Amino acid sequence: MSIKTTKKAFLETVAAEIRLSVDSKDRFRVFTPFRFDDGDHLAIVLKKEGERWLISDEGHTYMHLTYDIDDRLLHSGTRKQIISKALSMFDVEDRGGELIREVSDGNYGEALYDFAQALLRIADVSYLSRERVRSTFMEDFRTLLHENVPKSRMCFDWSDPQRDPQGNYKVDCRINGMQEPLFVFALSSDNKIRDATIALHQFKEWGIPFRSLGIFKNRGNTSRKVQERFSDVCDKVFYSLILNYASIQEYLAGNIGNTEELETNRKW
Repeated sequence: MSIKTTKKAFLETVAAEIRLSVDSKDRFRVFTPFRFDDGDHLAIVLKKEGERWLISDEGHTYMHLTYDIDDRLLHSGTRKQIISKALSMFDVEDRGGELIREVSDGNYGEALYDFAQALLRIADVSYLSRERVRSTFMEDFRTLLHENVPKSRMCFDWSDPQRDPQGNYKVDCRINGMQEPLFVFALSSDNKIRDATIALHQFKEWGIPFRSLGIFKNRGNTSRKVQERFSDVCDKVFYSLILNYASIQEYLAGNIGNTEELETNRKW
């Protein structure tokens, strides 16, 4: 099929606002009104591979999302479920990060709109990042720790069994195996930050040796005064898990000591 014939067949089956631009033989850029939430257009290409015509994003969708979301978080937990459901619903394949849909029986318009809907559904995971849904934040928090700390050295929801048998002063994760354990707090709201601040004061009052790390869900959604009170008593603070993901990894690597079990733990 010639370029001219291919373009005509495509345009006859889709709305007038769709525009094609020839890149090369058997390859077209597809311009649509569909956009990501930040205003960027979806990246869509129509191309021929062997005897098949494919609609592809050529890896752009995941790349676009990883501007705000670490790749490991993008493909884990709730986000992974959203992406898998979108791919299945619209018959789209993930080919090593490139999203593709085959055009069957010349149904260009149907394939294009299904493909665009799949990309928009996948882009919904960005709302989980911006709104910081609490369950997803805790998933991300645990994913971060499981990737960077041996399982045997972590104790989640820790409280001192002798001084605090009722568990009034909890630590989201206690990392052991050092001279002083690292108390890690996942901070998702003003109330959670206040509780962590009180707990840190109480641990110091009891004379418990420890170092502390606070990881915020979203600094912009919590009170500045509450943040400052926590920062006054916490040794190290990161104000966004997603934006500071790599920096938190570096901090953990430099502060928790031997991580021989890490490779085994990652398979867990």
